[in-house]
Amino acid sequence: MNTDQIITLHGERELVQRVGHLFVASREEFLVAAADLVTWSSGVNAAFREGKRPHVIPGLTMRKLYTRRALADPESHRRLLRIADSGIEVRISDGPLAREAIVIDRRTAILAGPPVRGVRTFTVVQTPEVVDGVRTLFRATWEAATDLADCTAPPLLSDQARQILGALAAGHTDETGARLLGLSLRTYRRRVAELMTTLGANSRFQAGLLAQGLLEDGVSPGGPR
Repeated sequence: MNTDQIITLHGERELVQRVGHLFVASREEFLVAAADLVTWSSGVNAAFREGKRPHVIPGLTMRKLYTRRALADPESHRRLLRIADSGIEVRISDGPLAREAIVIDRRTAILAGPPVRGVRTFTVVQTPEVVDGVRTLFRATWEAATDLADCTAPPLLSDQARQILGALAAGHTDETGARLLGLSLRTYRRRVAELMTTLGANSRFQAGLLAQGLLEDGVSPGGPR
């Protein structure tokens, strides 16, 4: 394997500087797989603001694949609808994604790593066999996913649900969260389980990460602030 075909970038700024030009150069495919609307938002949006945006042209397939975490609140659902209205195909996967990634023209794959002290790493791969493998995983998940138009809008969350999200985002224990909300521990845990189902989160940790993402994105779980 040629290591020159694999580079690791640190943070969205470096992502834009080093590979943003590949976005606007897309001619065949621009595929995005993300758990929610947070993962690629800063880097990709920054590239788009600099004019490094794939153009919707004849022959270019643009697809965005998300998990149900992207449908966590009405505002996120509206954002997804705006994406679909721009000519991009959007589908929602009921299961987790093997990897959050962007695949460009079957030649480049960008894999998002977990944040470390608030900074994400992005691995850019141009090794044909690896790119083809990532693209194959995307296609398999895409075929099993649901078109956004067939997904129901998420319900508005109650004030209590938003308070629980805040407790999860703050990393509070169940005992502390229950005490802050004035609930019994049993009731608090039941409410958390119901909220996790609504958010499509598989764990309290995942629900907390999603809550943090919504708050950092300037969106309350019940809609715009």
